[in-house]
Parts: sequence; C-alpha cells; structure tokens
Amino acid sequence: MTPPRSKAPSLRVERALQRDGHRVLAGMDEVGRGALAGPVTVGVVLIDESCRTAPQGVRDSKLLVPQARERMVPRIERWALAHAVGHASADEIDEVGIIAALRLAGTRALVACGVVPDLVILDGNHDWLTAPEDVGLLAFAHESAVVTPPVTTMVKADLRCSSVAAASVLAKVTRDRIMVGLGEAQPEYGWVENKGYAAPEHMDALRRLGPSEWHRRSWRLPGTMDDDALTDPAADPVADLVTDLTPGPAADAGADLWRVGER
Repeated sequence: MTPPRSKAPSLRVERALQRDGHRVLAGMDEVGRGALAGPVTVGVVLIDESCRTAPQGVRDSKLLVPQARERMVPRIERWALAHAVGHASADEIDEVGIIAALRLAGTRALVACGVVPDLVILDGNHDWLTAPEDVGLLAFAHESAVVTPPVTTMVKADLRCSSVAAASVLAKVTRDRIMVGLGEAQPEYGWVENKGYAAPEHMDALRRLGPSEWHRRSWRLPGTMDDDALTDPAADPVADLVTDLTPGPAADAGADLWRVGER
C-alpha cells in the first residue's frame, strides 16, 4: 500500500534558526526504539546556509516505501554538509537502558560527522540526547566527555523540517539493512520482514526458541517469562513501546551488515 500523501517538509524552521545565529544545524531522528531485537539507530544530517532546497521527495521515512527511501539516500548525502548514522547494540541497551542507549547512538552519530553543530533539532518532545548532569553515559565513560551541542525539541519535526526528515531516512535505511542481514543469518524470527519489532511471527518464534544474542534480554520477552505478564502494562516497563508497533516492509537484502557491538 502506498503511504498517504502529506505536505512536504521544508527548511523554513531551519532558516529561522539560522537567522537567529545557529549557522550549522543538525536534524536528528531515531529508529528502533521500540524493537525487541537489534540496535537502536540515530541518523543526523547537518546543514548550513550553503545547503539549498532539500532533495525532492524527502519525507519522514515512515511515509516512504522502501525503494523510495533507498533512492533518497545518495541524494541526501550529496545535499548535506555532513551526515552520519550511529548505533547502540542490544547488549548496550541491556546495559544502560533505552534512553541512555539513544544518547549513546546520537553521540556516536554526531562525532562521526566531524562537524560540531550550533544546534540540534530533535524530533519529539523529549531531549534524550542531553545527558543529566549526574549521569553522563554511565559505563561509557570514554564517550561521556563529548560535549553535546544545544538541543531544541519539536513534535513532528520529521514532518516539518527537511533536515530531520532526511535524518530519519538515513536511520531507517541503515537499520533496515542491518536487520535484513541479521534475518538472513537467523531467519527463524522473521527479521527480514518485521525488522525486530513485535510482529506475530516474531513473538511466536520467541515463545518457541527463546531470545537470540541479538535480542534485548533485559526486556520482558515471550519465552523468558509468564506470557500473562505481557498483557499487563503495569508489569511491563516497555509495554508502551511494543503495543502499537507496525512491522515495516522488507529492505534491500543485499545491503551491508553493520557489526553489532562495534565501537
């Protein structure tokens, strides 16, 4: 099914922020936060005044079919001042929790850009990128020294801001490639189709086989506990992340595989 048409994002928000003195802006978005397996992935796209109108067709990744997302990637990479994608593995999510893992992935993406932005536009209403003063990156002390740029949050920024929409495309394509590669190596869980989310075939496989090394084992997974608890949100701290998930379509099966756990 073709996603419904929506008003294209623009650079109006970014240009207003640049007029306020934020010359280099970073649009940032994440994917995989509510998955049961695989990494959480953060995309970042940096722009300045030299970056003119965004490539035609840039949208929030959820509004593009897989083939359109794949075609968009090289256009975004040519357009942006800098771009990168960062990850935190399932093991890291288990070690530090999902919010700190998002922060870790976002920090890695910013460092990989090689350019420090004046401001980060973060999709949503929660600044998960800026660490609480007394927390840092927990076990990742070598990365906690990275200074996070100022952050502004914006609900539906992926629908309004071209830089954030572009970041969402990079994150989605990259993580889909990872999950397709893992799914081809371990097909029982249906990751080629469901990308690690709580689709019925994934849940059934977890009940039959238990979790793999790529699952987030600190989460309440079928096959590791009384299934009745999965229906009780009060008993499940991640219930709000897995109850409304829709599995995404398959991505390019020939894509490169990111080595989960690589620093």
